[in-house]
Amino acid sequence: MTTTPDRTDEWERLRRDYLVERNDRAPSTARGMHHIALLCTDVEKTINFYQGVLGFPLTELIENRDYPGSTHFFFDIGNGNLLAFFDFPGLGLADYAEVLGGMHHIAISISPENHAAARAALAAADIALDFEHDTSIYFRGPDGERVELIADELGTMYGDNVS
Repeated sequence: MTTTPDRTDEWERLRRDYLVERNDRAPSTARGMHHIALLCTDVEKTINFYQGVLGFPLTELIENRDYPGSTHFFFDIGNGNLLAFFDFPGLGLADYAEVLGGMHHIAISISPENHAAARAALAAADIALDFEHDTSIYFRGPDGERVELIADELGTMYGDNVS
């Protein structure tokens, strides 16, 4: 049996040493998330899932500039942000494995009304939920990518300001 370490002191030290209050914080050098790019095995299956089930409109589909014959396509996930995918036909990519430095999940904010509709659409499409907690539902996309739909406002998490 593993025991959960008590990291309270470490977290308090990190907050004390690095966390700057919002009004005292320097502005970010970034403008926002342009896009997150994931890999997929089947372009049409991915479009049907993200546009058809989740309601994220497909905004563009082009050839990947780095790999001729590869598709690079984008979905609107609101607020000027994009979720992108590549397919790499012929590369024989292995199944995803979670690794340090790798992606754990993507979290996309949606309204409470759209959250309920997305949950119903996932159920209608026979997509199992991995986990559900208050305003969050977690599930797997067509290639096993872990997705969270969270009904909290951007910049908040479970009612707390995190931005």
